Order: sequence, then C-alpha cells, then structure tokens
Amino acid sequence: METNSRRGTLKKSVTFMEALALVIGMIIGSGIFLKPGIVLGHAGTPGMGILAWAAGGVITLAAALSVAEIAAAIPKSGGLYTYLGELYGGVFGFLLGWVQTIISYPASVAALCIAFATYSGYFLPMSDGQQTWLAIGILAFILLMNVLSTKNGGIIQTIATAGKLIPVIGIVGFGLAAGAAPGFAGIPASAAAASGSGFGAAILGTLWAYDGWIGVTNMAGEIGNPAKTLPRVISAGVLFVIAVYVLFNVAIYRSLPYEAIVNSPTPGADAAQALFGNGGGAFITAGIIVSILGALNGYLMTAARVPQSMGANGQLPFSRTLARLHPKFQTPANALLLQSVLAVIYILSGTFNTLTDLLVFVLWIFFTMGVFGVFLLRKKTPPRPGRYRVPLYPLTPLIGMAGGVYILASTILNDPIRSLTGIGITLLGLPVYYLMQRKSKKTG
Repeated sequence: METNSRRGTLKKSVTFMEALALVIGMIIGSGIFLKPGIVLGHAGTPGMGILAWAAGGVITLAAALSVAEIAAAIPKSGGLYTYLGELYGGVFGFLLGWVQTIISYPASVAALCIAFATYSGYFLPMSDGQQTWLAIGILAFILLMNVLSTKNGGIIQTIATAGKLIPVIGIVGFGLAAGAAPGFAGIPASAAAASGSGFGAAILGTLWAYDGWIGVTNMAGEIGNPAKTLPRVISAGVLFVIAVYVLFNVAIYRSLPYEAIVNSPTPGADAAQALFGNGGGAFITAGIIVSILGALNGYLMTAARVPQSMGANGQLPFSRTLARLHPKFQTPANALLLQSVLAVIYILSGTFNTLTDLLVFVLWIFFTMGVFGVFLLRKKTPPRPGRYRVPLYPLTPLIGMAGGVYILASTILNDPIRSLTGIGITLLGLPVYYLMQRKSKKTG
C-alpha cells in the first residue's frame, strides 16, 4: 500500500488562529514602519495620506474576497499555482509555480534573512561576514522547526505575529492619546496645494505594504474545512491589517511634524522615540526584528507547499522526492530543504533584491489573473448554495483587478526593461514544462 509520505498527503494540522496569524504576519513586515513618509509625501496632506492607506486596503480586500471564493471552491494546497492551473490550464499554473519555486519565494526568504541580520546589528554590532552567517543561522533554525513539525511553524507564526503587534499597538495607543497633533498642522502651502496630485502613487506605495496575504492559500490542504476557513481568515486578517495601518498612520501624524515624517526614512522609529524617549528606537527596532522573523517563517512555510504540490503533479525534475513527506514528521521536508538551499545561494551571491525586483511585474500578472479567475470559476462551476461567494459581485473583483492593472501599468511604464526581463525568466520554464509533460505521457 502507498503511504501518505509517498503520496505527499499533508495532515490537517493548521488551526484557524495559525492560519489567521499567517495572513496578518505575512502582510505586516517592515513596510508599515518605513512607508508612512513616502505615502504622505505623495498624498500631500495627512487626510489624503489616511485616505490612500484606506483605499489601498479596500483594493486589497476586494482582491482577497475574490480569491477567497476560488479558495473555497478549490480547497487544495499550492494556492494560486493550483487555481491558475485549474482555471486557465496547466501551463499557466506551472509558470507561476516555476518562478515561485526557483526564484521568487527563496529570494524573498533570503531578503528577509539578511534584513533580520541587518536590524539585529542595532543591538549587536557585526561585520558583513558575521551578518551573513547570522542570516544563514536564522534560516537554519526556521527550517529545522518547520521540518520537525508544521505545528512548530504555526506556533512560531502565532507568537511572532503577536510580538510584532506590541510596538504597533504601543505607538497607536500612545500616539492617539497624545495631546498635540503636529503632523496635522503646519503643512507647507506647496504640499497642501499638491494634495491629491500624487494620490495614485500614494496608493501604489500602500499596496506593496498590503502584499503577502495570499500565501495562506498555499496551506489549504492542511487547514481544517478550508472551504469555510480560508474565506474567514483572509477576510478577517485583511480587515484587521487595514484598521492597524490606518490607526498607525494617524498616531504618527499625531506624534511628528509633517516635514519630519516626509523627510525621514524611518518614521516609525522616529515616532517611537518621540513617544517613548531614547528607548523608542530600540523598541521599534525590536518590533521590526520580530516582524521580519514572522514574515520569514510564513514565507518559508508557505513557499515549500508550491514545489511539494508541483512534485505531486509530476511537473518538476525529482518530482517524487519533492512530493514525498518526511516519514516520521509528515512535513514537506524535501521541499522545505530545496527552498532553503536556494535561499542560501541567494544570500551568499547577494542577488536576492535584483531577482525579486525582476519578478514583480510577472507576479502581479499572475495575481491579477487570479482575481479575474472568479469570473471564470462562476462560468465553469456556478457556486453551490451554502458555499462562500464574494460579496457585491461583480463590483468587488473589478475593484481588485483595478489595483492589479494599476500596479502593472506603473511598473512597465517606470521600468520596461526589467519587466520584460522578468517575463523572459518566466518563459524559461516552458522547456521544463513540456519535457515533464512528455515524460509523464511515456510513463503514464
């Protein structure tokens, strides 16, 4: 008899709270601490800045609610890779899975490892070489915990998500209670006059900060009753983050003058110092470190589910090895190891930022296709009574698609060469796809 380990059947061990922590923890990274000044600078006034954060949240929520309907109808591991394959055809799902497995996820993991080591230097000064070893060390720790048990990864995610919210809630609480509101006063006439002229760019800045929620869909096969649970955790998680982001920015505007926010690369840390004194910088840096740790755990955990699913479908070289679970721990150990080895290569080569930048355009093409997929889903299989359906259809998915199209248009206009290079890298996967297809037919 074929065992679960060989079939690659993952246990349903991810709880509602752990799935919710994945959504929140993968969205809230270091962006919320760094982006407020950029968004405010583009928006022109605090009021327009708050509106930009809310608008970015609405677009993200619309996309999330739309993809949640697909997740409810196709509650399988692999997330968007699986959905595109089912709705558009195997080659589209493969191309996304290809770039996620070989570049996107491991490069993102590498970037988070380096960020963890860099921010740790605030408390423990290190040479570049020592930071590299710390980056590899924290990756090895997260890898080990996720190999030993998916539950370990879930626990780390829950704790890290709770930990990262402490500095955010502290700034929100003390900032809202502050008597003064310097950010809302003394706005230069030039900024007030330009209010709204860069509103689109401001929204674009917030959309990057809202990214990451879709990673939880990679874990669908390990979540109890995913058809009901996924829409709930996605909706609740994104709504929670919207509220946190809006309140966090209001608190910053009540803590710092307008010019200080716009001109600072780290407005979150500056607000913490204004509210808590000299210890504020350490407070916010610790929060960023915990935040990065949570995002790192979430990315590695969800990343492995893509090559594991592709292996189960026979779409990658060494598919049987990638699909196989650890015989004792019943975790996708081989897929986790593949992602970690690639991440170490990117850490040592220093190419992670270049690679992730090259693929931004491509990944948003697939993401926008995913949101549009709800229209294809309804045409293919009309929703059954009792199954989750996106509210205010078709308006909601159209809003989500609008955000994706805007990012695509902005990206290709600002950097057409890099966008086209990303498409070229993605298409390099086609020979692999057709080779594996031919191999499958021969052995079938």
